[in-house]
Amino acid sequence: MTTIYMLWLRQLKRYVRSRARIVASLGQPLLYLLGLGFGFGPVFQKAGQGSYIQFLAPGMIGMTILFTSIFSGIELLFDRQFGFLKEMLVAPVPRLLLMLGRTLGGATVAVIQGIIVAVICVVAGFRPSIASLPAALLFMVMMAILFTALGTAIACILTDMQGFQMVMNFLVMPIFFLSGALFPLANLPLPMAILAAIDPLSYGVDGLRSVLIGTSHFGVGVDLAVLTGLSTMFMVWGARSFSRIQL
Repeated sequence: MTTIYMLWLRQLKRYVRSRARIVASLGQPLLYLLGLGFGFGPVFQKAGQGSYIQFLAPGMIGMTILFTSIFSGIELLFDRQFGFLKEMLVAPVPRLLLMLGRTLGGATVAVIQGIIVAVICVVAGFRPSIASLPAALLFMVMMAILFTALGTAIACILTDMQGFQMVMNFLVMPIFFLSGALFPLANLPLPMAILAAIDPLSYGVDGLRSVLIGTSHFGVGVDLAVLTGLSTMFMVWGARSFSRIQL
């Protein structure tokens, strides 16, 4: 447990000490929230869908967690480049504990970013159900663990930061745009509906909407079951990839 705690604490300290990273990571969610939230708000309301800010805010929280958690894998490449990863791997502790510490640290940072964006959404006019906040936090944690484990697993396979960024951009943007973060998933064309159904973020965003504003496409039980299963699967994949990493 000490190993997990130390690596978790290291991730948090790196995050807190980098104020530029904190500010920069909020830029894209704010752009979407303000530009789309207020820009398409009247159109969304005229279509009979209600407040677009209410609909968009859970998507922006999910987007923030996705971007922050999955790109935390690049820190593994920095550790590899500067020799810290080698020091970790030669330590007399199981590699599974090393992977868990890194994953939990990255997931905690992603959840903190998600909470910051949630507060900004409230300032912008988002009005969630207060009683549902613990359930919303649970969905945020599960999304963060899922995508942090995915980012770590991919970083274990790749050896250069340029390749990692290209692969992540290839994955992240489709995952985000097909998740329903920006538009309702009801009445989609069949190809898009299938892609949205196999998108992990769809269930995270839908779960947040279910508990925060009371609207759901898949159902909160399905959302929770899918996120639990995928989080476990990606954690196992990440642990196996980390145990086989080569320097």
